[in-house]
Amino acid sequence: MNATPLKTLFLAWQDYQSRLWFPVGRLTFDGEVYTFVYIKGAKQAEQECGFEPLMSFPEWSRVYRSTELFAFFTNRVMPRSRPDYQSYLSRFNLSTQNLDLMEFLGRTEGERQTDNFKVFPYPQPDNGQYHLSFVAHGLRYLPECSVRRMEQLEVGEPLWLAHEFHNRHDPKALTLNTEDHHILGYCPRYLVANVFDILMRDPNLVEVKVAKVNLPSSPLKSRLLCEMTYSGFEGYVPFDQEQYQPLTEEDEVIGFATSVDRSYGR
Repeated sequence: MNATPLKTLFLAWQDYQSRLWFPVGRLTFDGEVYTFVYIKGAKQAEQECGFEPLMSFPEWSRVYRSTELFAFFTNRVMPRSRPDYQSYLSRFNLSTQNLDLMEFLGRTEGERQTDNFKVFPYPQPDNGQYHLSFVAHGLRYLPECSVRRMEQLEVGEPLWLAHEFHNRHDPKALTLNTEDHHILGYCPRYLVANVFDILMRDPNLVEVKVAKVNLPSSPLKSRLLCEMTYSGFEGYVPFDQEQYQPLTEEDEVIGFATSVDRSYGR
């Protein structure tokens, strides 16, 4: 029996025109086999914005399995040969020792300059609590005073989430704030669906702290790494909304591959 805990990542896609984000796929790893399925958010993205299946995963209802990480995701992991590899890992508090590909993708969002996808992790429970690391979003919209305040942050310093309910682009937007009322960006939209209801029930159940501040000349988009810890409520299941449910049950479709499909993109 494989005792390795199941690790789960979600794949999100952004429509360039509307700027809307949709969760479209789920990647899991049980220690031996990687499994990818489309989730119901992909069909919502298709209906609203014309999203199409990826070339690497061309069938909506198939369960894709491989003993190696699929090329679509491998191409989102920085090669060790890059001269900035060590500094890149450091920005996200990752170590070269026993580097976990699923953790790498979840922490760095698997972002590529050439497309509009992001990867984010499913939180693992730990004694009734959940933990997630994420980079603050929307930093390019900050005034210079907020950027300067960010450079003064210390590891472990608390950040407060505030509901920006007048935000016309996202009515559930959550800003990240210091105790002295500087806005330091936004909680990623992919996390908002997971914690918004918890915040509305009891704000004290969610805690955000500074995990790392990357000073210039690191890219602005990776300047602030945060650590979120939160507790659920009775019956709470992370990402239990309809859009995160698979389009097909895994035991209904056989799609195992012992080698990786090397195609990439659409």
